[in-house]
Amino acid sequence: MEPRAPSLDHLQVFLAVAETGSFAGAARKLGRATSVVSYAIANLESQLGLTLFERKATRRPQLSEAGLAILADSRGIALSMDGLLARARGLLGGLEAEVAIAVDVMLPAAVLVQALDAFRAMFPTVGLRLYVEALGAIAQLVLDRAASVGVSGPLPRRLDALVQAPLGRARLVPVASPAHPLARFKGRLDTAILREHVQLVLTDRSTLTRGQDFSVIATQTWRLADLGAKHALLLAGLGWGSMPSSMVREDLAQGRLVRLDIDAWDDAVYPLQSLHRADRPPGPAGRWLIQRLRELDWGN
Repeated sequence: MEPRAPSLDHLQVFLAVAETGSFAGAARKLGRATSVVSYAIANLESQLGLTLFERKATRRPQLSEAGLAILADSRGIALSMDGLLARARGLLGGLEAEVAIAVDVMLPAAVLVQALDAFRAMFPTVGLRLYVEALGAIAQLVLDRAASVGVSGPLPRRLDALVQAPLGRARLVPVASPAHPLARFKGRLDTAILREHVQLVLTDRSTLTRGQDFSVIATQTWRLADLGAKHALLLAGLGWGSMPSSMVREDLAQGRLVRLDIDAWDDAVYPLQSLHRADRPPGPAGRWLIQRLRELDWGN
């Protein structure tokens, strides 16, 4: 005989009997008569063509080998249904099915991880899509509706299509490899000296901030679209440049990089702001995530 698909209700009764260890216990748990529970198990066994419990007059019902084999599958189906219903309740209440967020590479990784960990606990049914970009690419993703919210660095001008609000700031430090000539220079570095050496600079993948420079001093620059690549070139001694302090703190402590003593760079910061389209405000989960980022300690 081919097994037939059981009903979700019969699986829930099966799980209740397995959990409580008796038909009477399952009946109390589910608020049903014991005879109803017994009838549901009999129907389930008939549908599957399996004996799920060993029934002996003097003992509580014990799971059979077949019952044990399908127990995990039954739990998985029940959990999936619970998740489906939770998602449906969230959607009915205006909760997003997914939050797409674009963040600037300068956002401290520890802050982002803390916020996303809390987000997962608060909104277990909401999916997440994360973009990590630089400069104007974040605003471009929000404008293009690829992301519902963004965490962006400074923009050259206010854009009427976007709602912008201060969020936090990343502290920047100028660094170089210990083998770099600037690292061996005695005394405070001025602009004239810095201009003689290649500066590694983040470049833009969007048109919004193309040509905009942030703390660029040298006359010769190498431009990179990836902060990780910039970090690797700094470690290799192929130039000097600024990096988020949170990203190079361990390198400075271990001597892999040194902080350059530069005029007017003691308090260099990279301001970050939240973004969303004026005509497409984020839902509850997106708003919560941005507020969580705003509340966290950025360590500056």
